[in-house]
Amino acid sequence: MEPLSEKQIRASFVNCTKGEAARMRLPLDFADAPWEDLDFLGWVDPGAPLRAHLVVPGDEGPLGISLRVPSVGRTSAVKSSLCQICLTGHASSGVTLLAAPLAGARGREGNTVGTYICADLACSLYVRGKRQPRLRAGRQEESLTLDERLARMAGNLNGFVSRVTGVPVA
Repeated sequence: MEPLSEKQIRASFVNCTKGEAARMRLPLDFADAPWEDLDFLGWVDPGAPLRAHLVVPGDEGPLGISLRVPSVGRTSAVKSSLCQICLTGHASSGVTLLAAPLAGARGREGNTVGTYICADLACSLYVRGKRQPRLRAGRQEESLTLDERLARMAGNLNGFVSRVTGVPVA
């Protein structure tokens, strides 16, 4: 992913108001973001922990999506969950259901779409092996190459973005 400025990020959001985009806080480590290892920028708002944000690169520039984080996470010492974006298995609360208001009039009517995603939104780092999930049995090995796993993750993310925006994403 190409590095983005704060202005580009704030202007990219399609499912929140300009005021909400102006008030959101960027990630605490924004200045040190590992852009070369990111396929999208995702973070939980440090000033509003029940809000999360995704910024996805697109042909017409970055596209930002605001998300709601559940106030109570489910945890289990024995169960594991799978992220629907990167397909990384996590123990306990490593995966959470994030809900995004739909873009446009549908979102203003209160319609949302959700997905189970890595709670820290670091899917790109998990796929590349730069971060390891906390799983008692360890990470599952796959026969896919890194490029194939990245393409699968991009397809899953684009599917979610399409559901939020109502516009097919290539």
